[in-house]
Amino acid sequence: MPILKSSNKINYLNTVFVVEVILFGLIITGILPRSVVPYFSVALVLYIIFASLEDTTIFFVRSIPFFLAIPITATFDNFNSWRILAGIIFLKWMIKSHNLNPKSIYIMIRSYQGVNMFKKISLPLVSLLLLSALSIIPATDKILAVKRIIYFLNLSLVGLVIYDLAQKQDFAKRLIKNISIPVIAVTLIGFIQLISTYFIDIYQFMRIWGEGIQCNQFGNQWCDIAVQVGNTWFAYYGEQLSLRVFSLFPDSHSFPQFILLGLPSVFVIALSKVVKEHHSSFKKMIKTRSRLIVIAIPLIFLASILTGTRGIWAGSIGALMAGGFYVYILKKNNHQTQKGVLIYLTSYISIFFLLLAVAFPIFESPQFLLSKGDSLLFGRRIRSIIDFGETSNSQRIAIWKSSLVSIKNHPMLGVGIGNFPVVLNQKLELARAGSSAHNIYLQIASEMGIPALIFSLWFLWLLMQGVYNNFVYSKDWEIMVYNGSALIFIPWILVYCLTDVALFDERAFLLFITIVSIILANKNPLKSGRE
Repeated sequence: MPILKSSNKINYLNTVFVVEVILFGLIITGILPRSVVPYFSVALVLYIIFASLEDTTIFFVRSIPFFLAIPITATFDNFNSWRILAGIIFLKWMIKSHNLNPKSIYIMIRSYQGVNMFKKISLPLVSLLLLSALSIIPATDKILAVKRIIYFLNLSLVGLVIYDLAQKQDFAKRLIKNISIPVIAVTLIGFIQLISTYFIDIYQFMRIWGEGIQCNQFGNQWCDIAVQVGNTWFAYYGEQLSLRVFSLFPDSHSFPQFILLGLPSVFVIALSKVVKEHHSSFKKMIKTRSRLIVIAIPLIFLASILTGTRGIWAGSIGALMAGGFYVYILKKNNHQTQKGVLIYLTSYISIFFLLLAVAFPIFESPQFLLSKGDSLLFGRRIRSIIDFGETSNSQRIAIWKSSLVSIKNHPMLGVGIGNFPVVLNQKLELARAGSSAHNIYLQIASEMGIPALIFSLWFLWLLMQGVYNNFVYSKDWEIMVYNGSALIFIPWILVYCLTDVALFDERAFLLFITIVSIILANKNPLKSGRE
């Protein structure tokens, strides 16, 4: 693959990454004990320190699904290694680029303020940070609120580095293509997980994934929750059950978001050459053979369907509508080339709908060595999307109503960031077990108040504005395809966020921040023209 070839440094990056994946596999399967994770993490820290900043940033993004929780003590074994690596990369960037002194940091901030898009985007982001800090005041558990703020700040550190580095288009393109590596990897692991259900029963599956792999990945606290409290790994209909594919993720909600957010990178590798050569003719683009990696697109679509996540299925309609909306805007503004390209990219969503027919026999097939008497199980799950009396839907509606009442009672600062269980009169410990508004927008308003929701929506509006401008005015065809694909897949995820908050999962959010940073790194999209 061309994304893996360039220089000796990149080859060294590949070696370290392959070793990481091999050790990751040995640890999560129990072949190597978790006691080696601290030493493994130290080795990664040394690589981050001594390798180039560009390579370490790409290595970090490649490794998002493969980071492990470090067993520091018997009762504190869920501190993930990405937190340390993100901090070191950020410090390395600050020292290398700004010498880590007040004067150079001030110059950096002033230079960023001169960038039009950064100036626009910084106001809602800084406002959100301020409001999250103020929401500590009404929080029932102030320590939990502070931890949540630190969590999001920790997640954002690599985003700042990427924003800076991606202003060099060569790095941006290299990073974009490398995103496809973890996306394709976790998709394939998802299918391996699915295949395993035809050879083992449910108890063996839970021992392997719940008490084994998930414990080794995320620590005992999480796997105890997954095994004892509840998970989203199965679709239940009476005594029948089907796997909801979750791959290396803690649930079947964050996994499809991760792979769909990564799809624009696959589109770039597979379709950029086709778009560049035949952008003037939709028929030629459709008929032209693309690169072999294009087969990853239907695999990713199928994996997202097999998660059984109904919000993802419904979000596909939102993606289709977003594509149609932007095609209309492009036509209205007489951007004929871009209109044809976006129609071509949007046409790939038809594969998602066609694959529902492939998912049907898989979902209906006997898994976990059990027969299924109901051959309409998959169809019933699809119809349940609009069945407000269905148990899951009715519970969501009840939670939404409680969230709205809480927002009415605490409109300015909410109940405190990280304190959502208060809204439902639940124990705060349930925040980690998945207590949420099942709507990311209501979650933000409930925890931090209506002003925080307004600033969040403003940020998303500016983000989509940046994606559109990059698509229309970029002179590079790969950047164009990436942003054109983002016009489809980011709305897909944002529509899904109406039904869940899984975007706040660390793996999904790290990829989201990576994508946002790449998009916003384009300083002056309006001043460039296409070659």
